Amino acid sequence: MICFKYSLNQDSVELQASDWSGLERVYVNGEMVSSKLNFAGQSEHQVPLKDGNKAKFQLFIDPQTEEVMCRIYKKGQLVASLKQGQQNLSRAQNLLWQSLLGVSMVGGLVILMVH
Repeated sequence: MICFKYSLNQDSVELQASDWSGLERVYVNGEMVSSKLNFAGQSEHQVPLKDGNKAKFQLFIDPQTEEVMCRIYKKGQLVASLKQGQQNLSRAQNLLWQSLLGVSMVGGLVILMVH
């Protein structure tokens, strides 16, 4: 799970993205305001804020550093560029592959035992 948190004036905003399921969620002041499935290398969410303005969240993987980045815009102006390193992403991907391998091995053993 990747999580970016930021304070925009009176609003607490948070973007959560699961490397397992591709589910992304954006919360404003603890309330989920946007949700989508994403398996691409980038996505965008536009969400309402308490002051009536909208914030735009761009989530993507920087091709040069391979860091997961979240850019936050308000009124069309970049207000934050948050990063999580490749180490976090690699750890989550390794866990996913290990889980898939384990499930495959168990499935293979079940098939062998049935026959």
